[in-house]
Amino acid sequence: MIPSSFPDKAEIARLTARMLLEIKAVHFNAAEPFTLASGLPSPTYIDCRKLISFPRIRSTLMDFMAVTVMREAGFEAFDNIAGGETAGIPFAALVAERLGLPMTYVRKKPKGYGRNARIEGAMREGERVLLVEDLTTDGGSKLSFVDAIRETGASCAHTAVIFYYGIFPETEKTLGDHGVALHYLCTWWDVLEEARASGAFDAGTLAEVESFLNAPRAWQEARTGG
Repeated sequence: MIPSSFPDKAEIARLTARMLLEIKAVHFNAAEPFTLASGLPSPTYIDCRKLISFPRIRSTLMDFMAVTVMREAGFEAFDNIAGGETAGIPFAALVAERLGLPMTYVRKKPKGYGRNARIEGAMREGERVLLVEDLTTDGGSKLSFVDAIRETGASCAHTAVIFYYGIFPETEKTLGDHGVALHYLCTWWDVLEEARASGAFDAGTLAEVESFLNAPRAWQEARTGG
């Protein structure tokens, strides 16, 4: 069913943050920071993959994503919904179902045998494709997926994620310079606000997280000697 009436963007952000906290997809640890894929430390970590195991929350968030892209990009803006391997695949399928559109997915690299494909499913020249992923940090990982989509002759001018870090100012410029608009449900700032309101973490931990969010590069450099 295509969603048509939902809360405004601010309320969607608050509710999304609340759901992520409720299922413990959010992890804060200032004493023993997490190591990100970049190899850099962070007092924050989020696991959006957990969402697929919670049907009520999963369903609500996918309704939120569908209505967000329709509001921000247009109600007839897309012909195909593509998921990025691997975390984006289930969410792309759920959004495609809501919008009544074909679904495909994009491999991180060519398959290596058979057709050596990066695109799985039917994607046609001229189609307008929405790339769906679970989250984005600095936007860089999205560019390879976008290029693979464009190599088919389709266009990809939009990407939608559940969670956007919202702390690296270059992210939207990186995507914008590549001709891609970003749509998202919530950021670390929304999660921090909701964590404070709900008492999910102690005040000291939240203060350290806020310090990181305000100056992530400086926070990381102070702990790596970089």
